[in-house]
Amino acid sequence: MKIAIILGTRPEIIKMSPIIRELEKNRSDYFILHTGQHYSFNLDKIFFKDLDLTLPKYNLDVGSGTHAEETAKMLIGIEKILLKEKVDIVLVQGDTNTVLAGALAARKLHITVGHVEAGLRSYDKTMPEEHNRVLADHLSNYLFAPTNVARDNLLKEGISKDTIFITGNTITDAVYQNLDIANRKANILKKLRVSPKKYILATAHRQENVDNKKKLQDILEGLKMIHKEFNLPILYPIHPRTMKRLKEFKLEIPKEITTLEPLGFLDFLKLEANAALVATDSGGIQEETCILKVPCITLRENTERPETLETGSNTLVGTDPEKILKGARMMIKIKPDWDIPFGDGTAGKKIIEIIEKVKK
Repeated sequence: MKIAIILGTRPEIIKMSPIIRELEKNRSDYFILHTGQHYSFNLDKIFFKDLDLTLPKYNLDVGSGTHAEETAKMLIGIEKILLKEKVDIVLVQGDTNTVLAGALAARKLHITVGHVEAGLRSYDKTMPEEHNRVLADHLSNYLFAPTNVARDNLLKEGISKDTIFITGNTITDAVYQNLDIANRKANILKKLRVSPKKYILATAHRQENVDNKKKLQDILEGLKMIHKEFNLPILYPIHPRTMKRLKEFKLEIPKEITTLEPLGFLDFLKLEANAALVATDSGGIQEETCILKVPCITLRENTERPETLETGSNTLVGTDPEKILKGARMMIKIKPDWDIPFGDGTAGKKIIEIIEKVKK
């Protein structure tokens, strides 16, 4: 059985890493196809190096573009490689254009598709990611749902229960597997001259936030207000998309915010684990902070990770500066004694065992 791992963004590399490690351990016949959706592969090499992963066999180097441009280029490139390699099963993860292109190209070639992190729903049709995850779920033969909530979402859409497997989320595996490495290797706190629980970490990259001048301006103002209230450094690793929009909108980053270049996973994980609070619009970071027992405020009006709201690790604040500050006041003082709803750190192993069993 030949397996193709198709990925294209840094969160996908992180969340696929436990599966890749399991395939290596089992000496499985597999390869990695990197679409290069956001960064060039050269910039992403650090992630494979940090996580001690096999480098991709193929790189499409698609780069950024409109959703149509990205997806079209990927479909063409992925199809050629799948035909050449005579693949039995394709694994995709999450909700990116890479996921949609990988699942669609494979199904049209009658190749089995497994969707890792299936069943997530924000029910917000303005989000490109929502369309990608729904379509990928309905294209897939095997749906690896991280939680009961995700499984129930799939069942409501008429997907057969026989194709759905609750595995936990591979992000739990990735955090557990890499936190010790980060603590040993990463010296980012020393480099930035910050102490544990004495700073706030922020990220914002989603299209609906950073492509909207008012929302982006409001997020920056909200972060500035948090700094003024708590007198803690605000550390903000800036995504290339966000930097591009700041220049286009002629927006200045307040002096109260310390901007950083995009970080490797180990550095980011160490910053995340030691933050007093995280402010983000990332779905994956909502999960990671929950696992790390770090309070989180989400700069969105909805989330496809409702489990983080139910456990109390996270709250939605949108982009209004006053609401951002109010959420920070509430979350920064809570006791991090919530349960982790994303599994026990064995999702990667479970997914490979299921594949091997069903493909026999």
